[in-house]
Amino acid sequence: MRGRPADGPVDEAEAYLRAWAANDLAALRRAVAAPPAGFEEEHQRFRDGLRIVSSRFELGRIERDGEHATATFRAVHLLRGLGEWELEGTLPFVRREGRWLVRWTPSVLHPEARAGDRFSRTRTRPPRADLLDGSGEPLTHEGEVISIGVDPSRIRSQADVASALQAQLGVDPARLDKVLSAAGAASERFVPVIDIRPERYQQVRPALAPVPGIFFRRKTARLSPAEGFAAHTLGRVGEVTAELLAQLGPLYQPGDLVGLSGLERALEPRLAGRPSGEVLLTSAAGEPRVLFRFEGEPGMPVSTTLLPRVQAAAEAALEGVELPAALVAVDSNTGAILAVASRPLGQALNRALTGRYPPGSTFKVVTTEALLARGMDVNARVSCPPVAAVSGKSFRNFEDEAMGDTTLKQVFAHSCNTAFVMLAASLGGEALAEASRRFGFNVEYNAGLPSPGGSFPMPRDAAELAAAAIGQGRVLATPLHMASVAAAAESGLWRAPYLVTDLEDGPSAALENDARAPLSTLMRAAVAEGTGKAASGVPGLAGKTGTAEFGTVPPLPTHAWFIGYRNGVGFAVLVEGGGVGGRVAAPIAARFASAL
Repeated sequence: MRGRPADGPVDEAEAYLRAWAANDLAALRRAVAAPPAGFEEEHQRFRDGLRIVSSRFELGRIERDGEHATATFRAVHLLRGLGEWELEGTLPFVRREGRWLVRWTPSVLHPEARAGDRFSRTRTRPPRADLLDGSGEPLTHEGEVISIGVDPSRIRSQADVASALQAQLGVDPARLDKVLSAAGAASERFVPVIDIRPERYQQVRPALAPVPGIFFRRKTARLSPAEGFAAHTLGRVGEVTAELLAQLGPLYQPGDLVGLSGLERALEPRLAGRPSGEVLLTSAAGEPRVLFRFEGEPGMPVSTTLLPRVQAAAEAALEGVELPAALVAVDSNTGAILAVASRPLGQALNRALTGRYPPGSTFKVVTTEALLARGMDVNARVSCPPVAAVSGKSFRNFEDEAMGDTTLKQVFAHSCNTAFVMLAASLGGEALAEASRRFGFNVEYNAGLPSPGGSFPMPRDAAELAAAAIGQGRVLATPLHMASVAAAAESGLWRAPYLVTDLEDGPSAALENDARAPLSTLMRAAVAEGTGKAASGVPGLAGKTGTAEFGTVPPLPTHAWFIGYRNGVGFAVLVEGGGVGGRVAAPIAARFASAL
């Protein structure tokens, strides 16, 4: 690309542009003939006034006229929070004592710049676009909140502050540790910890205000329909952190309000749009000129699949549950996620989408579909002994129950482990794995937020096969995925669940043709007369309980599960470490399903 005279200042021009790109002001000064006294300051004012993050240059043609020469170049300056500003410039050279030097004036920075001119910029961010519900109505609006924070210099006891925030607002003490240990926090007069609505503030203020170090500030914020409403899923908006600033890139700058979690974070560029702005050159007389305009773009609303009435039902169903819990519901006919609730609200973990647990006896829906696909009838005779031994490993029923000689319908309804353990041997690992794939296990899908789905590792021996058949061993699933299992049992087709309407065409798989009707019969029996009887008062509810062991120290604790469907809605309830599914999760399921 050179096309330049061999005796022109090619090397000198390239070196100057390299030093400029590196912001090496000392090297630039050495390359300039008679640099002005404020040379470095003027360069730095140019950089600071425009908030230039980086610059890159491309050398063009060089024209020589005796002891003078002019080099053209293309500059691309990256302006923090705005983007790239491209311009054409020139470097005038003079040859002195055999050396080419730059004859520097402000016009090197920009062809229109003169002595005394000042560079500046403007920046305007468009209004943040809304998250919409499944009916197209906004899920977010601007409103007043109270920011609860701490003044590090006035904390007498961090333990007291942590205890008060946890007791009143469920704030994890680790979160307080994190905000206090952040760079620069110690010198701040107010370090925000959590934002709450005014009505909640009135409730907790009497307990928090007396604690030395805790303070309050009012501000406007982006709010959901109600406190806690789909909190983990919608996410929250706040001032960009240093960590996020590095991830989001140069179109953002300190002080910007951005999505910090949930869909607000995942869909940040789409919701935020692109800022607009101008590069200005103001003369010494105070007359501004626009050198360049950045054309912004408005944020684009995003349609979610959440339905407020279903979400409200999920939130209400978990009211009063003190253990960590999750409830998630999907449309059985489409896979659209209708509600996601995770508790406690004070923890960042969205258990409904990202928590992976052994599904326990809820997985018997999958095992039973495999049996039905093999031609087994709901009234087929099966045995339910108190103990079943497989390859030296003993499997027992809950509370050592035994039903003796009975039917598939009864062992499903009453969740007989030993019966399914023995039936699994006749199925084999491949048939069970195929059935699990029909229910979306080991299938990757994009729900709109991170969610690892269901995992069914191929059993390595007979004992693993037996454990897998009852949802133990190495089988894992999220509550979201188990909701999709329940939905598939109702519709006959497993569909990948999704939160954003753009993602509706995800993977799917059909259940065996002859399995849907008998599976429905079995799941209704589980509620009407079996382990899910605590939910039997809800007409049309079909489901399956689960009591899933976890840990390694006997007696093993258990998670409480219930998956089911009613009126075209498949759902899953999980209470972490909650104990027995029929006693703990089924009543929650009944509260939710009765509201559908």
